[in-house]
Amino acid sequence: MKKKPASSTIHVRGAEITVLHRESEDYISLTDMVRNFDGGPALIEQWLKNKDTVLFLGVWEQLNNPDFKTPEFEGIKNEAGRNSFYLSARKWSDATAAIGLIAKAGRYGGTFAHRDIAFEFGSWLSPEFKLYLIKEFQRLKEDENRRLSLAWNLNRTLAKINYRLHTDAIQAHLIPAQVTPQQAAYTYASEADLLNVALFGQTARQWRDANPGKDGNMRDHASLEQLLVLANLENMNAEFIHMALPQSDRIKRLNAIAIRRMRTLTARNLKQLEGGRE
Repeated sequence: MKKKPASSTIHVRGAEITVLHRESEDYISLTDMVRNFDGGPALIEQWLKNKDTVLFLGVWEQLNNPDFKTPEFEGIKNEAGRNSFYLSARKWSDATAAIGLIAKAGRYGGTFAHRDIAFEFGSWLSPEFKLYLIKEFQRLKEDENRRLSLAWNLNRTLAKINYRLHTDAIQAHLIPAQVTPQQAAYTYASEADLLNVALFGQTARQWRDANPGKDGNMRDHASLEQLLVLANLENMNAEFIHMALPQSDRIKRLNAIAIRRMRTLTARNLKQLEGGRE
């Protein structure tokens, strides 16, 4: 069973407008945008019938879609503007392999457009409406970014807490009492790189050598999924250390755990993306 792509709702001049989040892009419902305008959905067909609209859509696709069928577009462009000319979102997509417009069926269906195209349509409807649309869309993105930042910081904090548990286990079981602080640091670094290799496939030094222009360290640039798995690995390694497992065994176990958990987390994201495909 296909999973619906994630969606949000914004309110513009009394209209509740759906925003689909599909494959890292945002698509806005043109059908919802015209609900409070005289003419309703017929306005979308009128807009698509306009030759300037066809030219705009063609340029957008050429800039953003490597699979866009330019010869088919030329044929549509030559017909645009005639009294008998008709173009719908589905016809446009089927003929040219366009990705900027989506025609969806069902209860939550309608015509959706990439945000760039939706803003252009908003201008055609009303400059005032377009300005309110952009303002509400920006507010939505700011809220999403704030939530994402909170989630990232939460996982980063969790990783730091688990790191303390991890270092305590190293102190208690791997570092003899008489070593120097410098020697102890080597052990901490070794165990940190044990986790780095198990999860990221490289040591901290290897990452720095490969990314000389980036600030911070490898973990500062980790994804939410990687930080979540890292927190789990630190807990697991602390337990393995308490169990007196040698490092050669621990890295194999931790790598297997990292692979399983990353597959699980990324599979969920892939299912969400697959649910958004037509």
